[in-house]
Amino acid sequence: MNGSARQADVDSIAVQDGRIAALGVPDDASAVDTIDADGRVLMPGLVDCHTHVLYAGHRMDEHTRKLEGASYEEIARAGGGILSTVNSVRAADEEQLVQESLPRVRALLKEGVTTLEVKSGYGLDTASELKMLRAIRHLDRESPIRISPTFLGAHSIPKDRGREAYMEELLRETLPEVVKQGLADTCDIYVEKIAFTVADMERLFAQAAEAGLRLRAHTDQLSNMGATRRAAELGALSCDHLEYTEAEDIRAMAEHGTAAVILPGAFYFLRETKKPPIAGFREAGIPMAVSTDINPGSSPVVSLQAAMHMAAIFFGMTAEEILLGVTQHAARAMGEGEERGSIEIGKWADLTLWDMPAPEFLIYQLGGIRPDIVFAGGQAA
Repeated sequence: MNGSARQADVDSIAVQDGRIAALGVPDDASAVDTIDADGRVLMPGLVDCHTHVLYAGHRMDEHTRKLEGASYEEIARAGGGILSTVNSVRAADEEQLVQESLPRVRALLKEGVTTLEVKSGYGLDTASELKMLRAIRHLDRESPIRISPTFLGAHSIPKDRGREAYMEELLRETLPEVVKQGLADTCDIYVEKIAFTVADMERLFAQAAEAGLRLRAHTDQLSNMGATRRAAELGALSCDHLEYTEAEDIRAMAEHGTAAVILPGAFYFLRETKKPPIAGFREAGIPMAVSTDINPGSSPVVSLQAAMHMAAIFFGMTAEEILLGVTQHAARAMGEGEERGSIEIGKWADLTLWDMPAPEFLIYQLGGIRPDIVFAGGQAA
């Protein structure tokens, strides 16, 4: 999958030291181990590029109340919403966070995911954000797949502080400690009327970029505040959600090479009606990634295949767009495009082998599809 959903056919792949060493191997070449694909479909490992998969507890009761007609405001007043998860995360130790999150990571691996982005953002104070990021690093050690940690301290405003005071804490204390301890690859922020401002993003991005972190942003989910175009100008790898993105934002993304991350799980679970401008992204040539947005409140969807299916049915994305969106374009959105996301010489040998008619079968059938073998860095996972 290099430039299109179907990569040129090759009859063999050689792997050495965890990376793809050759495409098309002479019949008389020697190998320590060989695997016969036997007519099955070989694909790159899948990439889930936007998740909040590390958390404690659940919010099932809130979902039940929503189905019975309760509003978000009523649930929040009763102690629910994101602050409920914040309380659970603060009360949990690092080991509990890891053990509660591992089953979700393993479920993704069984579907063929070999690269996973995981955000902090349910701590909302320095100690708890650092604890989350340490736990994400621990998850990476516990799983054969590549897990990249993202610092999302600017996810929501803590109940006991105002936005400005919390931003000062993030800039003065939390982010410097994240950098000092080497706990994150990327810095993210949620820009929205209920969260942070474009000016907050500018300050956070300036400091994060100077420290060498990659930049990403949650933008245009509930309204358009100009955050997408500004994030693109500031060098964000991706802008994510994008339901309220407008033509000016699309032009900025195209000009600055910013990827669009489409999150149909939240659209589905929140029963939204405003769709991201897929046709505009398509016309502008903007790479579109598809991801689960796994989280306990707005997208408890622990299945990248389900997100792929939703992207087709709800948003009209083509099979080719979706397949690229969970491989090459998703890796690009994470800043991992040079290393992962396609079957190319020199890249990590993250591969999946499927007994199905064609890659498009993943978009056609919902449920019941698993790869026969998953290779992460050339090793069966």
